[in-house]
Amino acid sequence: MNDSNPTPDKPARTPGRPTGASPLQRERLLDVAVAAFAHSGIQAASLRGIAQQAGVTPALVNYYFGNKQRLVQAAVDERLLPLLEELAARLRQAGDEPRELVGQFVRGMSAMVLSHPWIPPLWVREILCEGGLLRDLLATRIAPLIPLLLAQRFAAAQARGDLNPALDPRLLVVSLIGLSMLPYAAAPLWRGIFANPQIGDDALIAHTLALLEQGMEV
Repeated sequence: MNDSNPTPDKPARTPGRPTGASPLQRERLLDVAVAAFAHSGIQAASLRGIAQQAGVTPALVNYYFGNKQRLVQAAVDERLLPLLEELAARLRQAGDEPRELVGQFVRGMSAMVLSHPWIPPLWVREILCEGGLLRDLLATRIAPLIPLLLAQRFAAAQARGDLNPALDPRLLVVSLIGLSMLPYAAAPLWRGIFANPQIGDDALIAHTLALLEQGMEV
């Protein structure tokens, strides 16, 4: 005898797909991974530890990324580079005037690191430090996006007489990145030394712009 109200069958789970897998879980894993890479370093961060912090099983990490190398690549491609590409797009739209370029970079960098506080420590650990696993990324993918673009714009401005002739456009880029990134990386140190609530992010931006703009004057 047929039941007049049969219970519908549950949809079959995809073979090999762990329970709880969803696009949101993958995004969550990437967020936890970049924070772990910034805090502990890529080499020290383990897939098991990332899974534990995300509240999932290691099987779910393996399902989405397979291994640590692919997880690192996904973090670079889907978390770090899109932010830098967005900043590069703002710089391309900023025009050729050096003050405008510098202002866009400093304000854009500040907004980026405030929204994504893992960026400064990851930058220091994995790009600046000897042995960092992302050092090659600077020359191959980051440099064409921002440093080379800025150096070309600064050189053109200098040729027009709009930039201090004593400056090297390439080293100006180095100074610009250093003054914009390192204060955030070292913030726990200097904010502990100079215990003053007035030294906030707006004050840091104003200070950096004043320092750079004075030095750029012809």
